[in-house]
Amino acid sequence: MKEIDRIKQPVSEAFEQFEKKFAQAFSSEVKSIRCAIDALQRSSGKHIRPLLLLLSASACGNVSPCAVQSAVLLEMLHTASLIHDDVVDDTRQRRGTPSLNTVHGNAVAVLVGDFILSAMMIRALETVDKQIVEMIATLSRNMVEGEIKQLDNTGEMVLSENEYFAVLEKKTAGLLSSCTEIGAVTAGAPYELQVKCRMFGDLMGLCFQIKDDIFDYFDDADIGKPSGNDIREGKVTLPLLHALESSSDEEKAPYLQILCDKRFTPENIVALIRFAKDRRGIEYAESRMKEYKSKAVEIISTLPDSDAKNSLLQLADYIVERKK
Repeated sequence: MKEIDRIKQPVSEAFEQFEKKFAQAFSSEVKSIRCAIDALQRSSGKHIRPLLLLLSASACGNVSPCAVQSAVLLEMLHTASLIHDDVVDDTRQRRGTPSLNTVHGNAVAVLVGDFILSAMMIRALETVDKQIVEMIATLSRNMVEGEIKQLDNTGEMVLSENEYFAVLEKKTAGLLSSCTEIGAVTAGAPYELQVKCRMFGDLMGLCFQIKDDIFDYFDDADIGKPSGNDIREGKVTLPLLHALESSSDEEKAPYLQILCDKRFTPENIVALIRFAKDRRGIEYAESRMKEYKSKAVEIISTLPDSDAKNSLLQLADYIVERKK
């Protein structure tokens, strides 16, 4: 049995319900939309976010139909955001396969993303808990703000850890913290437990994104993400940020010039990656990730003992140790 399948065990039945409802959420009579959705579902990942929600709900007491429905809504939001992000960043591949915008063009990709958001709003009406609908709407707004902030950073070349983490809090960390918090809300958990789950999800979101950023500094076909892709898009992530902040003005001057001029030739990208590695940027990023994971484990360990709690702890290990 694969590790991720073992982690799913405490909520396996609910997860199967999620997968069925998620597959049904995109029905359309328009051929282009059906083709695009089919491609998306064939290349879908491990659904870490809904798994976090369902496990959090179980660890807080029970997995209700509302929890399954909320998992579907959040994964729809995540899917739409990935499609739009790929258009904005001109990303050509996702998980080792051509992105939607590569296959169908930007216009169709944007409209499919809009279609998914519209379908999500329709399904949200079926969720009777107004608090959850408000949380998802706020999350959606924050994710857009995070993406725009990231674009502002590339334009202004803001190279500080504070700016980097501010974007993460709006995007990846915000999404995962919403998953774990909503899971607790659907279980009727007391406010104190909801806060703990939100903090756990936030920390795991930081770990997840830092791990993704580290992948960008290595060539690995299994990751489905070419080395240096973030840099090519003008995104300066934690390993390179640390290299720049820990170097003298003279040492970092040529690399700042590359970033300022946006001269992202293959040779310059190789030089920036080598600089980040030589200045121990990878080790620094890994140490920050492990620091956040330790805090997350400390928080979730205070929950009542259960199989779901153990799976959350295993999922924390999985997120920081994954190979893609």
